[in-house]
Amino acid sequence: MEAINNFLLLLDSYLGSAAYFPYILLGVGLFFTLYLGFPQIRFFGHAWKVVTGKFDKKGAQGDTSHFQALSTALSGTVGTGNIGGVALAIFLGGPAALFWMWITAFLGMTTKFVEVTLSHKYRVQTEDGTMAGGPMYFMDRRLNMKWLAVIFAIATIISSFGTGNMPQVNNIAQSMQASFGIEPMLTGGILAIMLAMVIIGGIKRIAAVTSKIVPIMGVLYIIGSLSVIFFNLDQIGPSFAAIFSDAFTGSAATGGFLGATFAYAFNRGVNRGLFSNEAGQGSAPIAHAAARADEPVSEGMVSILEPFIDTIVICTLTGLVILSSGVWSEKHTNEFSRTDLEIVAGHYDDTTQADRQALYHYLNGTSENTIEKYTGTIEVANGKPVSNGFTILHARSVAENVRFIVAGEDPYTGVLRIDNGALRKQDIQIFGDSLIHSAALTAKAFGRGFLGDAGEYIVPISLLLFAFSTAIAWSYYGDRAVVYLVGQRGVMPYRILYVAGFFVASFADTTLVWTLSYVAIVLMTLPNLFGLVLLRREMKDTVKAYWQDFEAEKNGSQSDK
Repeated sequence: MEAINNFLLLLDSYLGSAAYFPYILLGVGLFFTLYLGFPQIRFFGHAWKVVTGKFDKKGAQGDTSHFQALSTALSGTVGTGNIGGVALAIFLGGPAALFWMWITAFLGMTTKFVEVTLSHKYRVQTEDGTMAGGPMYFMDRRLNMKWLAVIFAIATIISSFGTGNMPQVNNIAQSMQASFGIEPMLTGGILAIMLAMVIIGGIKRIAAVTSKIVPIMGVLYIIGSLSVIFFNLDQIGPSFAAIFSDAFTGSAATGGFLGATFAYAFNRGVNRGLFSNEAGQGSAPIAHAAARADEPVSEGMVSILEPFIDTIVICTLTGLVILSSGVWSEKHTNEFSRTDLEIVAGHYDDTTQADRQALYHYLNGTSENTIEKYTGTIEVANGKPVSNGFTILHARSVAENVRFIVAGEDPYTGVLRIDNGALRKQDIQIFGDSLIHSAALTAKAFGRGFLGDAGEYIVPISLLLFAFSTAIAWSYYGDRAVVYLVGQRGVMPYRILYVAGFFVASFADTTLVWTLSYVAIVLMTLPNLFGLVLLRREMKDTVKAYWQDFEAEKNGSQSDK
């Protein structure tokens, strides 16, 4: 698993974690924001009117209403990214990462408007009578770049597992085990059966289910978040101050958090922002292509609301819960993940300024780093390391009260071999105090509100609703990509594999699953952004024509009266 994770991290270093990627993503969003005259602001009010059905026309072609399309797309975006993803961004980049998630969402509102409009415009009716759309169709039908469309469709299938399937159930299962003691395999098995029952019914059943789940889960999560925010109201001001003051300098060290450079906070914030709202990834246009609408721009308007609801509202609530509660910079007792574990040469104490600075350079990979990974042995007596000359790091923090356990209960005694910072003995569990991240961090934060420890149960319940609905939506994205590539005959085999992957991921390593998602996201995003830029003039003309027709129809209606 460690070797696979390292390979995926290598790929990610050339893709989502590469220095160029955030600039491409934000650059396209900024370009269209200026080119189209800030549509996320000018069309925001109109979008709400469209989604409520005010401008619906009888006989419009499609499978779902505007609201159902929005709900399906939101169910695909509102998931672990809003709960575990925000926590991961803050864990990696500190408060500054949340600022860059906001910027990604604001510009992403325009990007989503563009990708949904163009995808809806070039959608097709499939052999079973349902609609199919997405970036692969405008790449093929408008740009005559079938090769690019094929790349995007293949990437969509991969991403359906790496984004919408595996990270979702993994977070649900881990959260259920931590909160209720339910074995991950049992959680995965039950949910896999439920998933199969929903996705077999196709888009109409998917839309019917998600249109009911999304509003309920949104209200529950908002109420739970506010219960923590108001409890820690005196910390909201300092939290906002940290977000903005660190935005262009990187987040300073505090507590067990050892600090993050500007580049690291910027990259992680943009990367997690994309995972959260998927603006530019090209996924949501597949859901919106099914909407009953004759004007592609009207459905594009609806999609403007997605990044706003997903990131500006829900992710902000999660971020404020984590920051105001203070748990993000505190060490908590937990079982160490091997992929988050590093052992470095030398003894470092995070309570001394010099050692904190040295660890800061090491963790952020700066040119001033002087720390090397440890190779040698560790002597362990009754579960506790007793030899010197090394420091155990877990989750980007100095680990404390470390215990090595065999068979889940017996303290280990003996000598452990360490090669290049990694523990080679596989049958040992490691426990101790360190920073935590992802859903576990969010759960801990929800326990610091009016509900006390009971508040932690908000996270597993929310994850169950959020992440399960995301898996439902992404199954549809994947099967539309399969339809494009091989036709209707490939849908059922895909759905079987999708459900099987969903089950297996429930008990897979969390870090490995998240790393896979990093790679899969970018494999969709880059081809999609390329296609959008090529169609910039057509997009502007399409928007102009929409408003001309809208005004003409409006004036005609008034003259009839």
